[in-house]
Amino acid sequence: MTRKSASMRRPGLRLLGVAALLVGLVGVAPAAQADGTYCGYPVLGAIEAKYRAMAPNPNRAWESKLGCPQSGEKRTPDGRGRFTTFAGGTIYWTSATGAHAVWGEIGKKWGQLGWERGALGYPKADEFTNPDGVGKRQEYEGGTIYWNPNAGAFAVWGRIGELWGQFGYEGGSFGYPTSDEFSISGGGKTQAYQNATLAWYPGTGDENKPGCTSECVVYRASCSGPWAEEVEVFRNLTNGRQSVSIRPTAAAYTDAQDDEPRFWNEIWSCVPYPKGLSDDQGESLYKQMACHDRFADVTGHGGDTWDLEAWRSNQPWSYVTNPIYLPFHECNWD
Repeated sequence: MTRKSASMRRPGLRLLGVAALLVGLVGVAPAAQADGTYCGYPVLGAIEAKYRAMAPNPNRAWESKLGCPQSGEKRTPDGRGRFTTFAGGTIYWTSATGAHAVWGEIGKKWGQLGWERGALGYPKADEFTNPDGVGKRQEYEGGTIYWNPNAGAFAVWGRIGELWGQFGYEGGSFGYPTSDEFSISGGGKTQAYQNATLAWYPGTGDENKPGCTSECVVYRASCSGPWAEEVEVFRNLTNGRQSVSIRPTAAAYTDAQDDEPRFWNEIWSCVPYPKGLSDDQGESLYKQMACHDRFADVTGHGGDTWDLEAWRSNQPWSYVTNPIYLPFHECNWD
């Protein structure tokens, strides 16, 4: 069976407007017959039950957002499910997921990603309004599509989706997704969000990603402060180790040591503080940051990035920033 286009699978709302006009002209809506016929088409079983449940008055189901059916029930190309097309959307059903309506920008995105035969699979819930009262989401077997009027509709799944959820979903630090997930070098994946970029790496030992010696997730963002240009946070999924990579501005090499608490706060206003760190690990990260900016001041260089590893021990200040020891440990003790 050849897959129909989005317009054939889910006709536009224009048809619903025409149906409403005809109802207005004749003064009576098409009756729902006892045999499950609506607007001249049969609607059957669980799909009919969903159709009726979505209407304010189940006996006038065509008055719901879906409008009148535009076809009878059809088998999906993969053979698992059934669907019926309506003026305002489509109801899909499988024995595993039940019957759920798909429409609008979320339905359009689902179609772009391959319908039920794509990575998302079938819908397993109806469309919901998010807690912010603005965005929408719909859950599928393989992930969730999120939409808001500023960002559009994009799918979230896998390790990147897990990381996003750990920081509060759309209401958290990263905001809504602004792109679909796409492949990057080294076999990884990345996805843009309103306030950061999230990524996953399989752990191929890429020397440019020292925090990803095995499978890891990353979040990074560009910064607007005087000393940090970009900050990345890595979490190794195999051993739980976390690290931070700071790309300093030119000013950081000369004057960040003048106000290290401010520099520290600038970093965490750019990206959220890593989850699960102990106080001792946090103090070690702070000392490594201070070491890098003082090392740059003393030696006149410090590398393109300053890498802070939470697994490094919490050394005393007398060792961390002592000019005698700086050239030997170069902020990479242990």
